Amino acid sequence: MAGENGIAIESENGDFRLQIGVLAHLDGRFALGDDNEQVVDAFAVRRARPNFRGRLGRRFEFYINPDFAGGTFVLQDAYVDTIFSPAFRIRAGKGKTPFGFERLLSVSNSLFLERALPTTIAPNRDIGVQIIGDISGGLISYLAGVMNGVADGTSSDTETNDGKDVSGRIVLRPFVKRAATHPGRGLALGLSGSRGRATGATALPALRTTTLLQPYFSYAAGATPAVADGIRTRYSPSIWYLRGPFGGWSEYVHTETPIRRGDVFQDVAHDAWQLAASWVLTGEAATDSSTPIRPRNNFDFGNGHWGAFQISARYHALEVDEHAVALGLASAGSSRKAEAWTLGLRWYLSGNVSYTVNFERTVFDGDPKGPRRAENGLAFRTQLYF
Repeated sequence: MAGENGIAIESENGDFRLQIGVLAHLDGRFALGDDNEQVVDAFAVRRARPNFRGRLGRRFEFYINPDFAGGTFVLQDAYVDTIFSPAFRIRAGKGKTPFGFERLLSVSNSLFLERALPTTIAPNRDIGVQIIGDISGGLISYLAGVMNGVADGTSSDTETNDGKDVSGRIVLRPFVKRAATHPGRGLALGLSGSRGRATGATALPALRTTTLLQPYFSYAAGATPAVADGIRTRYSPSIWYLRGPFGGWSEYVHTETPIRRGDVFQDVAHDAWQLAASWVLTGEAATDSSTPIRPRNNFDFGNGHWGAFQISARYHALEVDEHAVALGLASAGSSRKAEAWTLGLRWYLSGNVSYTVNFERTVFDGDPKGPRRAENGLAFRTQLYF
């Protein structure tokens, strides 16, 4: 059978199921006021992901999510869940690290083309074993895992040392009885943390702006590179609230890594935060990441139906410890601070097709006319998802 949630084949008793879906992001990104043409304006296929999920008996589920964007193959997710109960399942394979808030939201339902600056220092996908569960009907949700360990903002399919990262996240929904009849409604509080040994230059992040994806901070390379050398810790509190057409959230991410370059050794922290809000102009309920907004009436020009419209705004910022620059750990020309605000409009023609337009302005080191000039980006996306 086929429908808005993809193509599915299922056994008569429902014990066996295969569902096939697709996520495609077709983007255009343009720098405004870029008189020196430092940024290449471009159309691009940002994501091209067929996905396969299924059930093998009532206790086993799997998910495989490759990506062919950019003319390369990347296996984003590949894991198997063993389900003991809603309160306890074991996940083995490659998937998102159980850390952060926005990183764990489905990109198909993101308000903006790219996740905010806090996500650039949160770990992405990694390989390992996780436990996952919902307690008391969703009053408490938890994720915890032992994984290879990746640098801030990155994914990996390989391991380079014997150390492993331990990560976890807990979510409290104090009004779960209301949420039981209105999924995703109300207030939720989250707290994440991770700890593990980081070694080598590849364990250090390189930071980029979120809309135009331009690098602005990296660690020193060359004959005497900066390298991670010790226990990396991360933590991240978050809060979000959904009511009617309104949705809003706030997130903070802190990472700290011991870094060595020659005889210099220093713990270096990265701190980032965001505040975001949205409103569905056509009155449909705002949703969390588990379900997309479904217009009351899909786009049908002949009958005067326009789908649903949602506006959004966010402020986000990231700051690297001043020691990174003062002690020569950063590469020459790196900017230590980035502050950005983003405005967005999303048009849901149906539950499967949408258009998004974003404008984002980023200022570096608090000076829009400094050595790294402020960046103004205009971007739009066509999304196909089922």
